Amino acid sequence: MHTLPERVQICVRPSHLKAAPFVAEPYFAKRVMVAVPNILASVRTRLARLGDLGRKRSPILRKVPRLQVLIEWAARIGYGARGFVYLSVGILVLLAAMDVIGDAVGTKGALAWMASRPLGRLWSLLIGLGLAAFVMWRILQSVFDADHEGRSWTGLGTRMSQLFSAFSYAALAIAAFGLLAGAPDDVAADGVARSRDVASTVLHLPLGKWLLIGGGLTIFAIGVSNIVKAAREDFTEYLACSARLCRRVAPLARVGHVARGLAYLPLAGLVVIAGFHAEASEVTSFGAALDAVERQPAGPWVLAVTALGFVAFGAFSFIEARFRRIRPPKELKPLP
Repeated sequence: MHTLPERVQICVRPSHLKAAPFVAEPYFAKRVMVAVPNILASVRTRLARLGDLGRKRSPILRKVPRLQVLIEWAARIGYGARGFVYLSVGILVLLAAMDVIGDAVGTKGALAWMASRPLGRLWSLLIGLGLAAFVMWRILQSVFDADHEGRSWTGLGTRMSQLFSAFSYAALAIAAFGLLAGAPDDVAADGVARSRDVASTVLHLPLGKWLLIGGGLTIFAIGVSNIVKAAREDFTEYLACSARLCRRVAPLARVGHVARGLAYLPLAGLVVIAGFHAEASEVTSFGAALDAVERQPAGPWVLAVTALGFVAFGAFSFIEARFRRIRPPKELKPLP
């Protein structure tokens, strides 16, 4: 009598037994979890061999730094681009508080303002590339644990915030590249219009009112987390500089994070109110929220202090661009 092959026999069951549903799914998932890292390792090995072969044969390629060095350069450029953006925001907000210019602006407003200056498209391109490099570094930090935070609750929380940061700076980089086509005539009005368009889209979704409220609460949580981070974080932990210099630059980071945190709160409140009223017209931009703060008693002083905080955050980003320990992962293997 002919016997069935082993693989076929495994699938044969007596008719009175119930077939277990989804038996193949765990097996398939396990195969995928094993296969994906192997594929990544294989691709990385092949690229490394290709790079070594190219270095042996081409004098030009021998001068190209190793991948680890290129990643470090990209990360430092990214920190510098972030510092330039926040330094620009701080200066523009300070000028608005002193009534030298019209309205205060946020990060996207600062990019649009620079794009409208001489050589604006060049600035937009350079900042967009720098921010894209910073997004790459944030992904290495969060997904591939470049900073060796580990899988503790604290480490996972840090990596999750780095992932959210990657999304936000990716949006900012896209905005910078979008300005290559030209800056809007009215930066402040354009920012408000964009925010209201997004709010209107959200309100037309199922449970849109509650989604908008949730968005406002998320902005509020981001602001509070920046303030908490300013109080608890050791910002010199990742800096490769002398103890004396670290003591001097740490206050810049604390002041900068407090300023960022407080600046988010007015916008969060306006978004939550707009959600409760289900009115997209009540939503405003980051810069317009700062303008609302300026119209309050002692508002110009509050706005000026916030602007100096943004300048401090930008300055600390330049410090990080120079002194931060950049440790690119040797293997691009995602850590859960």
